[in-house]
Amino acid sequence: QVQLVESGGGLVQAGGSLRLSCAASGRTFSSYAMGWFRQAPGKERESVAAISWSGSSTFYAESVKGRFTISRDNAKNTMYLQMDSLKPEDTAVYYCAAAASRRIETHDYEYGYWGQGTQVTVSS
Repeated sequence: QVQLVESGGGLVQAGGSLRLSCAASGRTFSSYAMGWFRQAPGKERESVAAISWSGSSTFYAESVKGRFTISRDNAKNTMYLQMDSLKPEDTAVYYCAAAASRRIETHDYEYGYWGQGTQVTVSS
């Protein structure tokens, strides 16, 4: 079992920045690929970014490429999402997730563990 807790969400103006954190507890964090997903009202959940167990491989959705940076610190059992140049369309509940895989996983069905989510609101 892996327990995930997100933090760092909030309200920010367009063009601003936020850093989300995902703290993991339970089984060995470094054994899991990790990802960030988001869900806006009335929309399906979508993959935002993903990272392999070692952090050597990353994936970004086209909509956030160049603005968001995913990273992880296995010694601290924590994953991060640095979000810069935020846009109103980035407004959503952001979830972190863990997959029992060492490679990058970009589909939500690959992830067996989910956090409770943190709200990110970007005002125009």
